[in-house]
Amino acid sequence: MQLIPEGTFIMGNTSTENGFFEDAERPVQSISVTSFYMDETSVTNQQFQAFIQATGYVTTAERYGDSSVFYLLIPEAERANYLPANRMFWWLTVPGACWKHPEGPDSTLEKRLDHPVVHVSYDDAKAYCKWAKKRLPTEAEWEYVARNGQDTLYPWGNDLLKDQQYHCNIWQGNFPYENSQADGFLGTAPAASFHKNQYGVQQMIGNVWEWCANPSKISLADLAAGKTAVGPVADEFAIRGGSFLCHQSYCKRYRVFSRNGTYRENTASNLGFRCVKDFAGEEDETNA
Repeated sequence: MQLIPEGTFIMGNTSTENGFFEDAERPVQSISVTSFYMDETSVTNQQFQAFIQATGYVTTAERYGDSSVFYLLIPEAERANYLPANRMFWWLTVPGACWKHPEGPDSTLEKRLDHPVVHVSYDDAKAYCKWAKKRLPTEAEWEYVARNGQDTLYPWGNDLLKDQQYHCNIWQGNFPYENSQADGFLGTAPAASFHKNQYGVQQMIGNVWEWCANPSKISLADLAAGKTAVGPVADEFAIRGGSFLCHQSYCKRYRVFSRNGTYRENTASNLGFRCVKDFAGEEDETNA
């Protein structure tokens, strides 16, 4: 984990770009956070596997018997075997899909142990955090780290490409039909891909959505006031950062201030999490 120093920042859409009105990115608020630790990467398959082996925990997707899988991750000849999820043809409801079988029972984690774990619900993420003696970040903590001490669209600046290269795993091409994979990936990338920010944290945007502790759609004013217990939509929690499926033509929620949420039981092949831990003082620095 990396120690994140305390600080104050302006949270919300501080740019001239339009956001999504329903995401409540404005009006912006000045928010202070105390020092805390954050995982350097999203929780990986290997880390989540250790949790399962230690506890015998059964995830939401395993109990429900299926999960949502992005259709291009399924062999073309098999796609007709599955029903679309949420009336979006690019999401397929795949029986047996779960954290250890990301595309269904015949898929494995081979060569993907260093990728972020996916198909985890809010409750799954909370269970892992409890076992690891950590917790989920608040949206304020998450955005504070993602902003990287700057007032820009992305952790590295206002241009998506830097030095003519991608610095996050998002969609390139005609969504959702064709992905040129200019960033090197169709699905998830290893959790430690690309560059660390000034805090030593990686991939705060793109790759997988990350669960946050507070309910979604809470106004920024309420977040600033610490009113995070109840959200306007029951059982819907914040997710941040976008994923490998985000594209400017459809879901441009890979900007550092972009907000989103989903129901706590939802699972999908682009939904993961990372953890934080409270900072207890100098004696705690060697234990992160």
